[in-house]
Amino acid sequence: MIRLATDVGGTFTDLVGYDERTGEVFTAKSLTTIPDQSEGVLSAIELAEQKDGLSTRDVIFFAHGGTTVINAITERKGVKTALVTTAGFRDVLEIGRGNRPDLYNLHFKSPEPFVPRSLRFEVRERLDAKGRVLTPIVLDDLEPIIRECRARNVEAVAVVFLHSYVNPEHEILCARALAEALPDATVCASHEVSRQWREYERSNTTVLNAYVQPIIKRYFARLESALTERDLTCPYYAMQSNGGISTFDQAQMSPLTLVESGPAGGVAGAARIGAVLGESEILSLDVGGTTAKCSLIHDSRPTLDSEYKLEHTRIAPGYPVQVPVVDIVEIGAGGGSIARIDERGALCVGPESAGSMPGPACYGRGGDKPTLSDALLTLGIFDPASFADGQMQLDKDKAVAAIATVAEPLGLSVEDAALAIVEIAHASMINALKLVTVQRGHDPRDAAFVISGGAGPALASRLGRDLGVKVTVVPPHPGIFSAWGMLAAEPRADFRGTWFSPLEPEAINELKRRFDGLKREAVTYFAKGAAADIRYTCRVEARYRGQEHGVFALFEPGDDTESFAERYHAAHERAYAFRLPASAIEITMIHLEAVLRGPVIAIPKLKPDGRSLDAALKGQREVYFGGAIGWTPCPVYERTKLPYLKKISGPLLVEEPTSTSLVVAGQELEVSEEGLLLIRERDGGGI
Repeated sequence: MIRLATDVGGTFTDLVGYDERTGEVFTAKSLTTIPDQSEGVLSAIELAEQKDGLSTRDVIFFAHGGTTVINAITERKGVKTALVTTAGFRDVLEIGRGNRPDLYNLHFKSPEPFVPRSLRFEVRERLDAKGRVLTPIVLDDLEPIIRECRARNVEAVAVVFLHSYVNPEHEILCARALAEALPDATVCASHEVSRQWREYERSNTTVLNAYVQPIIKRYFARLESALTERDLTCPYYAMQSNGGISTFDQAQMSPLTLVESGPAGGVAGAARIGAVLGESEILSLDVGGTTAKCSLIHDSRPTLDSEYKLEHTRIAPGYPVQVPVVDIVEIGAGGGSIARIDERGALCVGPESAGSMPGPACYGRGGDKPTLSDALLTLGIFDPASFADGQMQLDKDKAVAAIATVAEPLGLSVEDAALAIVEIAHASMINALKLVTVQRGHDPRDAAFVISGGAGPALASRLGRDLGVKVTVVPPHPGIFSAWGMLAAEPRADFRGTWFSPLEPEAINELKRRFDGLKREAVTYFAKGAAADIRYTCRVEARYRGQEHGVFALFEPGDDTESFAERYHAAHERAYAFRLPASAIEITMIHLEAVLRGPVIAIPKLKPDGRSLDAALKGQREVYFGGAIGWTPCPVYERTKLPYLKKISGPLLVEEPTSTSLVVAGQELEVSEEGLLLIRERDGGGI
């Protein structure tokens, strides 16, 4: 009765298994195999079999998350895709939006569409904004389109008609005709992916979904076949970007829901830790090998980004997608992030990463550029012998040599250059954490800070101190926490639809009717379990009359116009720092979150076993803190042997198979009854 999860990251593939009968936890970590990620998954399973005695025949649940979808998009390795749209709208993808983030850049260029103009086709048909037919669809227009798709070896076709989110009749007819004529191609109609307005965003969403759909179908088929050969024949689930899981079949219909699959697992895990702590506000940070990802859990729920954009940066508008994605800010500051001196002579860290091949210099796999991991090893925080549970011996001499390449031009010692690399990565992470808190209207001092990833716990204490959080928490198995979080996720589906109406008593009744309809869809979607097993959250997007964009607010069953209006005013004030109580409110969209109740990984309390600090002490290691402090001896403890509910003063190090935690001077470490590492300021309160 084992529940198993794997997470494919940019550098490592992680595995966590949980035996529901005994409470035993299986863990493994292998290098990611970029050409075929399923090989890394199988390597992790084989390692868990050899190391912990994992029996795949006993696995009853398998969850998987990874970077297949995001890699196909960012590396432009999806399939050749065509677009069929309403006559006159073939250039919507290229025109995009007039607004741009880099306002004064006279050389700005719109993002390149994923479908070239030669593969964007038009069909005569037209609906009005209420879904009424103005021009019947002319299916004969498809004949030359089909011939061209065959000649160009098109593998996927996206169908996007104007106002089909209200009435999909024409899309259904078109998609059916294309599927019959092009049996070897995938046909994706927009109403199957998004029922929201805004033609550019809906077109881009449908195109990207079609672009990766054959890729994910082939990958899942390959992975299922390999798992079956290993006698792992249980139901397979995929980690979604909304913080829930879906079956492989469901994920293949909407693969774009997997775009932030791996990071969402970490957020689901942080929410589970928050439930154990009794905290509803959780700030999550996962520092992996390639990136650092942070998110906020508000009111015990992961925060969703209603306007998620792929590849969005300070100077690039990115590609908007209309799928529910956990609000994650991701920066290029992971353990493998490369440090360099830029053209101004300043030291920079990331976003380029050494990845898993060749990896940081200290891995001894041919890399020679300095990375954050090399810096942490040079400073004495990482132990070269016990890194990754001793599976990988780090080469400190190669790390020092790599750091020296930036230390010498800057006139710094190797230790000070390593410390500078850590400080720059630290500053980048602080900025990212403020993006999901302060700039969203939330105070980080109200939150518990859950930090994970292979490099995260080494930076945790300073980050928590600078943010002023209530408590800094290092969860179990932090280096493979995204995989652990997948075992804390439940099946989930999101149903969104555009609907315009002024906020009035009749609209409240119509909202209740529409949500009831979406709940029936949710029961059909899950196809198992009674409706009583599904937990619903209703949200309504609204705006003040005259505004362009709206704000989501909770909609409760007993709401009337006054109660919902007050909740909307509060949500708007939190987002934009003002409210307009005298202004009329317009409803623009409804959103139902449906979660199927299911078993999640348990976090049992530790049994009193007479643990002592002396038994947990592994030895002592010199750590470089810079300035007048310099090198300082720090006791090194083994996490699994630490006594709980006993305060230990820093500075100190805590080692475990997947990570190393640093507690700095002026802080105290305490192990909770559940085995969580809690770090607080020595004179602070906390939970």
